[in-house]
Amino acid sequence: MPVHDFDPPDRFVVGTVGPPGQRVFFLQASSGRRLVSVSCEKQQVSVLADRVNDILDQFAGGPAAEPGAAADEDNAPLTAPIEDEFRVATLALAWDPARSVVVIEAFDADLPEVGEEDEEATDVPEAFIESVETRSAIRVVLGAAQARAFARRAQALISAGRPPCPFCGGPLDPTGHVCPRSNGYKR
Repeated sequence: MPVHDFDPPDRFVVGTVGPPGQRVFFLQASSGRRLVSVSCEKQQVSVLADRVNDILDQFAGGPAAEPGAAADEDNAPLTAPIEDEFRVATLALAWDPARSVVVIEAFDADLPEVGEEDEEATDVPEAFIESVETRSAIRVVLGAAQARAFARRAQALISAGRPPCPFCGGPLDPTGHVCPRSNGYKR
């Protein structure tokens, strides 16, 4: 299975297709003429943005982690054609201190569990190696400013969804919703 490596990408963004409440979220990386899109859940995007910010605050800090000019902010739509290579099941995030970059990896399947006895062993179980080799993945390496811009765009996209119900906090559809706080009446 393919591993799409972008070190560094020309562009790495999150975007959506569809109206609020029915949106499909995509992570999209491009470098030159190469374009890879993978679909994911809204919650995955939210957690990824939060963790990218946490890593930058903890390890990068300072002005280097802040986008400097408006050129660093990418608010352009996703690049067409938007065809997902796979649906993201697992996300991994790391900070590379030698290069001062954020590494984001997305996989099409869950990583197999490694038991305590396996963690201390020097040999990696063969089943683990085989499962990693047969999975599709995308790996993106971002500088601090590019990672912060990605996180800001992701957070703005998450908050641009359906407005919350003033009573229960659940998402409101344009036609309203059955609110549990109003004893089942539609709001």
